[in-house]
Amino acid sequence: MGLEKYDVAVLGAGIAGLTGARILATQGKRVALIEARSRIGGRIFSLPQQRSDLPVELGAEFIHGRPVEVWQLIEEAGLHAYEMDGTMLCFDENSLHECDEGPGGFDLMRRLIDNGPDQSFAEWLAQQELPAPIVESAIAFVEGFNAADAARIGTAALAKQQAAEDAIQGHLAFRLREGYSALPAFLLKQFQSHGGEVFLSAPVISVAWRRGNVRIHAMQQYQERVFEADQCIVTVPLGVLQSGSIHFAPSPSKTFHAVSQMAMGSAKRITFLFRERFWQTKFPNAHFLFSQQDLMRVWWMPSPDLTPMLTGWIGGPKSLDASLFPDTDFAALGLRTLAKIFSVPEEHLRELLVSWHTHDWQRDPFSLGAYSYAPKGALEASEVMSIPVEDTLFFAGEHTDTTGHWGTVHGALRSGQRAARQVLMLDGPGKPIRFMPGFNTARGPQ
Repeated sequence: MGLEKYDVAVLGAGIAGLTGARILATQGKRVALIEARSRIGGRIFSLPQQRSDLPVELGAEFIHGRPVEVWQLIEEAGLHAYEMDGTMLCFDENSLHECDEGPGGFDLMRRLIDNGPDQSFAEWLAQQELPAPIVESAIAFVEGFNAADAARIGTAALAKQQAAEDAIQGHLAFRLREGYSALPAFLLKQFQSHGGEVFLSAPVISVAWRRGNVRIHAMQQYQERVFEADQCIVTVPLGVLQSGSIHFAPSPSKTFHAVSQMAMGSAKRITFLFRERFWQTKFPNAHFLFSQQDLMRVWWMPSPDLTPMLTGWIGGPKSLDASLFPDTDFAALGLRTLAKIFSVPEEHLRELLVSWHTHDWQRDPFSLGAYSYAPKGALEASEVMSIPVEDTLFFAGEHTDTTGHWGTVHGALRSGQRAARQVLMLDGPGKPIRFMPGFNTARGPQ
């Protein structure tokens, strides 16, 4: 068991960890990037397809709006994004038809008052005297979009999130033609080109620390590896932190109290790739499809891209029920649902089916959930997690975002930039820091 010494150790090679590690390596730090999985990217997970130029996304798929940090990175990496757009469909009363907007209740987010009492969304809804169908649709929207439990997610967090989305035109959605995984791949290449070292298939067991010194024990190929560093950036998902699978000695009590206040949301998705767009004749420009009658309430196509691909989504508590299905049964349920919605024989869909793909993030030991949200009373928890612990432990990841962008790639990216800036500031404000796109030491991420 050898001891490997570094300036900074970064735990987790998702977008937050890769971003922070790249910045630090660029600035001359010796950095170890330690990842439990056999791949990088975390909850960004793209699968290339032989019969399609467009990869299947099993994790993050959309670029929400125009967050500067993400678009700068896309430009720097030379990647190609397109805006997703098309006709919205609704399936209700056993009828599929075009609709101007999704189920009622979407605009309720803008009625949340920032300075009102923080309460659960379900509690707030109960006070609004709304028709039952609107209430049901509003709950479905909040749980689906936020992967949250409406009885837990806080109105203060929802209001902050809505304001944050409005500021970046969050109603727009884009997709990378090369696949979302091209972003972490680019960051890794940049990290390694500046001398950074990455260690895959190395789940961390424990983090022992005192001011200015961290000792990390990890298992790699059934052998223990020990890393020592001056500082450590912890970017593992909220669900993993809450599970206690990584032992911190001593435990940073204030940080972990904030960790316990946040919630890890759940979601289940499945993508079907067909030989042809069987919906083309009736709905050639179809993009989003909403069904209030099924377990899978939301579907989308990669429109205006013509790839014959359909993705079904379940968010919130209902996705936990869906996780009880074996993958093959979940796929069969999805096909039955599509057959009913489009009035197409299920046998015909099976003949057209090329492949189906899913990933259970709830049971994945290195995520233990989809993405985070702030329950009632937890609005300040992310701010607490973003505070360095004795200038030695730094926490990043979408759950530590302080700008209202929980559960997003750009929120994770911003947190990685922030943590790297905090580490670099320990060298003193007078030390020159070489330019890097989207990063300014005086003002932080731009």
